[in-house]
Amino acid sequence: MSLASAFAVALTFVWLGMVAAISFLEAPLKFRAPGVTLQIGLGIGRMVFRALNTVESLLAVGILAALASGHPRVSVVVAFAIAVVALVAQLLGVRPRLARRSDAVLAGDEGSRSRAHYAYVLLEVVKVIGLALGGILLLSS
Repeated sequence: MSLASAFAVALTFVWLGMVAAISFLEAPLKFRAPGVTLQIGLGIGRMVFRALNTVESLLAVGILAALASGHPRVSVVVAFAIAVVALVAQLLGVRPRLARRSDAVLAGDEGSRSRAHYAYVLLEVVKVIGLALGGILLLSS
Protein backbone atom coordinates (compact mmCIF):
# COMPACT_ATOMS: atom_id res chain seq x y z
CA MET A 1 0.00 0.00 0.00
CA SER A 2 1.33 3.40 -0.93
CA LEU A 3 1.74 6.21 1.57
CA ALA A 4 -1.07 8.15 -0.14
CA SER A 5 -3.42 5.15 0.12
CA ALA A 6 -2.52 4.63 3.78
CA PHE A 7 -3.21 8.32 4.42
CA ALA A 8 -6.58 8.05 2.65
CA VAL A 9 -7.49 4.95 4.69
CA ALA A 10 -6.60 6.67 7.96
CA LEU A 11 -8.58 9.80 7.10
CA THR A 12 -11.53 7.70 5.93
CA PHE A 13 -11.85 5.78 9.17
CA VAL A 14 -11.35 8.92 11.27
CA TRP A 15 -14.20 10.55 9.31
CA LEU A 16 -16.37 7.44 9.62
CA GLY A 17 -15.76 7.24 13.36
CA MET A 18 -16.57 10.89 13.90
CA VAL A 19 -19.86 10.66 11.99
CA ALA A 20 -20.88 7.46 13.75
CA ALA A 21 -20.03 8.78 17.21
CA ILE A 22 -21.58 12.20 16.85
CA SER A 23 -24.58 11.58 14.61
CA PHE A 24 -25.68 8.23 15.95
CA LEU A 25 -24.55 8.42 19.58
CA GLU A 26 -24.02 11.95 20.90
CA ALA A 27 -26.85 13.69 19.05
CA PRO A 28 -29.71 11.52 20.30
CA LEU A 29 -28.27 11.04 23.80
CA LYS A 30 -27.87 14.72 24.62
CA PHE A 31 -31.65 15.19 24.64
CA ARG A 32 -32.00 12.46 27.29
CA ALA A 33 -29.55 14.05 29.72
CA PRO A 34 -31.12 15.52 32.87
CA GLY A 35 -31.79 19.23 32.58
CA VAL A 36 -31.16 19.48 28.84
CA THR A 37 -34.09 21.31 27.33
CA LEU A 38 -34.90 21.31 23.63
CA GLN A 39 -33.42 24.80 23.34
CA ILE A 40 -30.17 23.83 25.08
CA GLY A 41 -29.90 20.63 23.04
CA LEU A 42 -30.42 22.54 19.80
CA GLY A 43 -27.83 25.13 20.78
CA ILE A 44 -25.29 22.41 21.56
CA GLY A 45 -26.20 20.49 18.43
CA ARG A 46 -25.69 23.49 16.18
CA MET A 47 -22.19 24.04 17.56
CA VAL A 48 -21.25 20.35 17.41
CA PHE A 49 -22.53 19.82 13.86
CA ARG A 50 -20.94 23.04 12.60
CA ALA A 51 -17.61 21.80 13.94
CA LEU A 52 -18.21 18.27 12.61
CA ASN A 53 -19.06 19.54 9.14
CA THR A 54 -15.94 21.72 9.09
CA VAL A 55 -13.74 18.77 10.02
CA GLU A 56 -15.58 16.54 7.53
CA SER A 57 -14.88 19.03 4.76
CA LEU A 58 -11.18 19.06 5.63
CA LEU A 59 -11.06 15.26 5.77
CA ALA A 60 -12.82 15.04 2.39
CA VAL A 61 -10.24 17.37 0.85
CA GLY A 62 -7.42 15.31 2.36
CA ILE A 63 -8.87 12.05 1.07
CA LEU A 64 -9.48 13.46 -2.39
CA ALA A 65 -5.93 14.82 -2.53
CA ALA A 66 -4.53 11.44 -1.47
CA LEU A 67 -6.64 9.64 -4.06
CA ALA A 68 -5.65 12.12 -6.77
CA SER A 69 -1.97 11.41 -6.12
CA GLY A 70 -2.44 7.73 -6.95
CA HIS A 71 -4.44 5.55 -9.28
CA PRO A 72 -7.40 4.31 -7.21
CA ARG A 73 -9.89 1.85 -8.62
CA VAL A 74 -13.11 3.29 -9.99
CA SER A 75 -15.07 1.60 -7.19
CA VAL A 76 -12.99 3.48 -4.60
CA VAL A 77 -13.63 6.80 -6.34
CA VAL A 78 -17.37 6.07 -6.58
CA ALA A 79 -17.60 5.17 -2.88
CA PHE A 80 -15.87 8.38 -1.84
CA ALA A 81 -17.90 10.41 -4.33
CA ILE A 82 -21.06 9.11 -2.66
CA ALA A 83 -19.81 10.25 0.75
CA VAL A 84 -18.72 13.66 -0.54
CA VAL A 85 -21.99 14.24 -2.44
CA ALA A 86 -23.93 13.34 0.73
CA LEU A 87 -21.85 15.86 2.70
CA VAL A 88 -22.38 18.59 0.10
CA ALA A 89 -26.13 17.87 0.04
CA GLN A 90 -26.20 18.22 3.82
CA LEU A 91 -24.24 21.46 3.83
CA LEU A 92 -26.05 23.17 0.97
CA GLY A 93 -29.49 21.58 0.99
CA VAL A 94 -30.40 20.43 4.47
CA ARG A 95 -28.37 22.41 7.02
CA PRO A 96 -29.90 25.78 5.99
CA ARG A 97 -33.41 24.37 6.55
CA LEU A 98 -32.38 22.90 9.90
CA ALA A 99 -30.83 26.23 10.89
CA ARG A 100 -34.06 28.09 10.11
CA ARG A 101 -36.04 25.58 12.15
CA SER A 102 -33.68 25.72 15.13
CA ASP A 103 -33.69 29.55 14.94
CA ALA A 104 -37.48 29.44 15.21
CA VAL A 105 -37.43 27.01 18.14
CA LEU A 106 -34.75 29.04 19.93
CA ALA A 107 -36.95 32.12 19.43
CA GLY A 108 -39.84 30.33 21.17
CA ASP A 109 -41.80 28.94 18.20
CA GLU A 110 -42.89 25.39 18.97
CA GLY A 111 -44.36 24.72 15.51
CA SER A 112 -44.41 21.37 13.76
CA ARG A 113 -41.30 19.22 13.46
CA SER A 114 -39.12 19.63 10.41
CA ARG A 115 -38.77 16.81 7.89
CA ALA A 116 -35.32 18.16 7.08
CA HIS A 117 -33.98 16.25 10.07
CA TYR A 118 -34.99 12.96 8.43
CA ALA A 119 -33.20 13.99 5.23
CA TYR A 120 -30.07 14.79 7.23
CA VAL A 121 -30.13 11.40 8.98
CA LEU A 122 -30.69 9.60 5.67
CA LEU A 123 -27.70 11.41 4.19
CA GLU A 124 -25.65 10.44 7.27
CA VAL A 125 -26.48 6.79 6.60
CA VAL A 126 -25.52 7.19 2.92
CA LYS A 127 -22.27 8.88 3.97
CA VAL A 128 -21.41 6.11 6.44
CA ILE A 129 -22.02 3.46 3.78
CA GLY A 130 -19.87 5.35 1.26
CA LEU A 131 -17.05 5.82 3.76
CA ALA A 132 -17.15 2.21 4.97
CA LEU A 133 -17.12 0.88 1.41
CA GLY A 134 -14.41 3.30 0.35
CA GLY A 135 -12.21 2.38 3.30
CA ILE A 136 -12.70 -1.35 2.82
CA LEU A 137 -12.06 -1.11 -0.92
CA LEU A 138 -8.90 0.90 -0.31
CA LEU A 139 -7.66 -1.63 2.23
CA SER A 140 -8.32 -4.50 -0.16
CA SER A 141 -6.53 -2.89 -3.11
